[in-house]
Amino acid sequence: HQMTKHYMSNPNAIILCIQDGSVDAERSNVTDLVMQCDPLGRRTIFVLTKVDLAEELADPDRIRKILSGKLFPMKALGYYAVVTGRGRKDDSIDAIRQYEEDFFKNSKLFHRRGVIMPHQVTSRNLSLAVSDRFWKMVRETIEQQADAFKATRFNLETEWKNNFPRLRESGRDELFDKAKGEILDEVVTLSQISAKKWDDALSTKLWEKLSNYVFESIYLPAAQSDSFNTMVDIKLRQWAEQALPAKSVEAGWEALQQEFISLMERSKKAQDHDGIFDQLKSAVVDEAIRRHSWEDKAIDMLRVIQLNTLEDRFVHDKQEWDSAVKFLESSVNAKLVQTEETLAQMFGPGQMRRITHWQYLTQDQQKRRSVKNELDKILKNDTKHLPTLTHDELTTVRKNLQRDNVDVDTDYIRQTWFPVYRKHFLQQALQRAKDCRKAYYLYTQQGAECEISCSDVVLFWRIQQVIKITGNALRQQVINREARRLDKEIKAVLDEFSDDEEKKGYLLTGKRVLLAEELIKVRQIQEKLEEFINSLNQEK
Repeated sequence: HQMTKHYMSNPNAIILCIQDGSVDAERSNVTDLVMQCDPLGRRTIFVLTKVDLAEELADPDRIRKILSGKLFPMKALGYYAVVTGRGRKDDSIDAIRQYEEDFFKNSKLFHRRGVIMPHQVTSRNLSLAVSDRFWKMVRETIEQQADAFKATRFNLETEWKNNFPRLRESGRDELFDKAKGEILDEVVTLSQISAKKWDDALSTKLWEKLSNYVFESIYLPAAQSDSFNTMVDIKLRQWAEQALPAKSVEAGWEALQQEFISLMERSKKAQDHDGIFDQLKSAVVDEAIRRHSWEDKAIDMLRVIQLNTLEDRFVHDKQEWDSAVKFLESSVNAKLVQTEETLAQMFGPGQMRRITHWQYLTQDQQKRRSVKNELDKILKNDTKHLPTLTHDELTTVRKNLQRDNVDVDTDYIRQTWFPVYRKHFLQQALQRAKDCRKAYYLYTQQGAECEISCSDVVLFWRIQQVIKITGNALRQQVINREARRLDKEIKAVLDEFSDDEEKKGYLLTGKRVLLAEELIKVRQIQEKLEEFINSLNQEK
């Protein structure tokens, strides 16, 4: 009973109320339950069965009252009489149907006395009635849903116009395709960058990568040796055979990456820039860059070029000489700035800054200043002092400091000496560069034996030449190979992202996307419902 009531209570269910025509009962549990579940009879169809037996047993007036809906205390959409068999287990469906049709054609109860209308009999007419009611209920439900979605669509469209009046509603797939096009356009733009701009970018990145090694592992050790030029030749060859090619490739890749990201950033400043793509673009570029690697054969090619370039030890003309001097001065000045920053942290602010900014020296900074005063005396007495302090010099410095009640160990003195001497050396290097500015013609006549020592200039000319040649090779590699390979990587990443709905949902988000997605979905549902309603009306 509970199970039946549960299904009958469903407002979308059609109830077939079956009554045995051979039984004389005006009321039953079934009719009571139907009255409870569908009191108005809007989805109930009454079915009187076994009317072939009722013809012999029942009163014709009673059957007429049943089929006209006047006997049972319930309401229904229609009342039908059927014969569903004659009690033979071996009868086929076709035989039962034929028996039913023959019965109603010949029944005195239904035709001779005109008890009921012909459309109220046979299982076929009952099926048509059920089908008709089913589609009417479907139409009513769909129309209600269509009206609800229409109202929702109106509200969403109003909200969209208020928030994004100049934009069209675009879902994630459409936005992704648009972002994909913009990213690929930026890759194409890489090939339109001028050769000069590539050369400048690569040269800057190369020196950024190589400068520390040049100073710490080549220039300073050579300056401390008895034979500057011999040490330079050895160091440069070792460098070109080992670390230089790989570092150059690393610099080239970073320059390519930097230029591409720079193009992406510049595109953000355009008037028609759409910030909704920024997160997606960044994710695609980051993933493509993470996957991309420079071709391995580039390292071997660069090694040969760099070794050949560094073999040249003679500056060929005045213009190259002046450029090398300028390169030396700018490089030394950059190192000097770094060294002075280190010294400022080590020794603290000067007297004027302490007064104007209410700053004080720490106890360590006071000690460092005392050590520096002693070290300055050593450099003043010997301007060509070696990079390291002798044991006697360390002992002398300690004793002098102890007389001033400053107690430090030798390691502390060496730590202070390193940046002090570095500044002294760099200042001397700047002076030598200044002396060499006008010494080119003297250099061409006297060569390595020139009375003005310009070996620093020659070293930096050689470095400058290898940077120039390397930059040119990397530029050709970028334009001819790496930009295309990066393009392939980006396309592969975009294809993967396009199939990943979760990633697209994460990278393309915000009120604009969510509102557009919901609006598009509601619009599609409403249009499908209206198409369905139209097809139902046409069939009707």
